[in-house]
Amino acid sequence: MVLQATVIVSRAPVRFSLGGGGSDLPSYYQSYGGFVVSAAIDHYVYVTANRRFYDSIRLAYSETEITPDVDSIRHPIFREALRMAGIERGIELTSVADLPANSGLGSSSSFTVALLNALYTYKRNFVSSARLAEDACTLEMQRLAEPVGKQDQYIAAFGNVIALTIETDGRVQVEPVPVRDEVLDELQNNLLIMYTGIERPAKSVLREQGERLSSNDPASLAGMHRIKALGRDVYDLLVKGDVDRYGELLHEHWQHKRKLASTMSDERLDDYYDAARRSGAIGGKLIGAGGGGFFMLYVRPAEKRAVQDTLIGRGLRPLRFDFDLDGAKIVANLHRGR
Repeated sequence: MVLQATVIVSRAPVRFSLGGGGSDLPSYYQSYGGFVVSAAIDHYVYVTANRRFYDSIRLAYSETEITPDVDSIRHPIFREALRMAGIERGIELTSVADLPANSGLGSSSSFTVALLNALYTYKRNFVSSARLAEDACTLEMQRLAEPVGKQDQYIAAFGNVIALTIETDGRVQVEPVPVRDEVLDELQNNLLIMYTGIERPAKSVLREQGERLSSNDPASLAGMHRIKALGRDVYDLLVKGDVDRYGELLHEHWQHKRKLASTMSDERLDDYYDAARRSGAIGGKLIGAGGGGFFMLYVRPAEKRAVQDTLIGRGLRPLRFDFDLDGAKIVANLHRGR
């Protein structure tokens, strides 16, 4: 038997939740349905898959594992993805990312999507974006019982700026938002993304938020209903091109979101936000589950430098970005052998 060399390079984008985030959690959508507007950006998680000379499995991420079989793998997503793909041995997988983990941009789900896409392509099983997204949801939400929603997997798979309508039975309808290029450019120019330097696992925040919603806490439900409605407002303003209104909606969104879990914000994060508003930001929010990561702020161009300098003075770092239109993508697919 002649060994055939195979090298796959896969990538998937991280995302900004533009509106309705949190209504994609099963603790909410299973009773009320969800609606989220999400945008992929040009920062990625990369996964490489390579045929290994030995029968063992080698994994390289923040740690390195070499194991004789799938069951011995410590990393839960690598382990379950290999099981789902039906690969038992003789493979080497590596993962790198443009941005730090636990920063609120959905990088864990981007990793899952990129990994599954690499493994399916490795086996020459090419799947649709919808299949890729739903398999990633199955892995994270069912097999690993993570307290996550469905937004991150779908935006990582599809890319672009999309609206997700989530039915009570978990089915997801994906619609590209019909936003004009000049409107998208204006939105991009008026968004200021600042990294707080605070990394936190989303699990604790999402678990508390899910528990409050599952217990029908009146204040949490009322806040979540309004956040979903704001998601529809964001969709409408993007279609109409009324971008300036987005700053006001962001501010209202944050006022509801920060009450959904006790660890959503703290005095330091509140100080950052208040300083940004005093310097000219119209509105903003923490991206993702909350508790740290990145602030998304809507700032008119005339005030952008003042807001950025204020936050840099407090130790935050700006993030440059473009919107990603590709979604999950195989960057290289090399098969060699005779």
